Amino acid sequence: MKFFIDTANLEQIKEAQDLGVLDGVTTNPSLMAKEGISGEENVINHYKAICAIVDGDVSAEVISTEFDGMIKEGEALAALDSKIVVKVPMAKDGVKAIKYFSKKGIKTNCTLVFSAGQALLAAKAGATYVSPFIGRLDDISVDGLGLIEEIREIYDNYGFETQILAASVRHSAHILGCAKIGADVMTGPLSAILALLKHPLTDSGLAQFLADHAKAAGK
Repeated sequence: MKFFIDTANLEQIKEAQDLGVLDGVTTNPSLMAKEGISGEENVINHYKAICAIVDGDVSAEVISTEFDGMIKEGEALAALDSKIVVKVPMAKDGVKAIKYFSKKGIKTNCTLVFSAGQALLAAKAGATYVSPFIGRLDDISVDGLGLIEEIREIYDNYGFETQILAASVRHSAHILGCAKIGADVMTGPLSAILALLKHPLTDSGLAQFLADHAKAAGK
């Protein structure tokens, strides 16, 4: 399973990259705003900075909700770097835009997916990635991981090449659940990735090892 980090924070992206497990980045206008990035030129430069750090795909989201606007924005974003994946919302015009980009050889990420039917349409249109938001589903007492299972079954039934990118991942249990089900990618915060490192027995075992080493060295 690929690990993407969902942020626009360059320091967090660098930390994840240095860890050696980062495969890509997802971001959006909200995450850009959170980092104080505003204005078209600044946003473009920030995408370029992200692409300079990571080796894998970087999802960059269009703002427009109309077909023509999505095409104009998406083509401009794709021209920035070969790593850019154009992030398009799940909507009628969004599906049409995904088909257009697919024919042009431009990678796409269909975002804001909350049902298997939506994921099926995105795959039919040729999306590179589909992003089911599992955390937001959990927030309304709907089984987010259950949706990943449904999509996995449908895609496997018909050999769709669209990758399931589990989004809105909140914690390490989400990551492990996605890995068990067979999600192709997960995207979440750095904290969720780092949480996989932790186990109390690892911590106590390392502490004991260091204590024993110090004791032996003091003899």
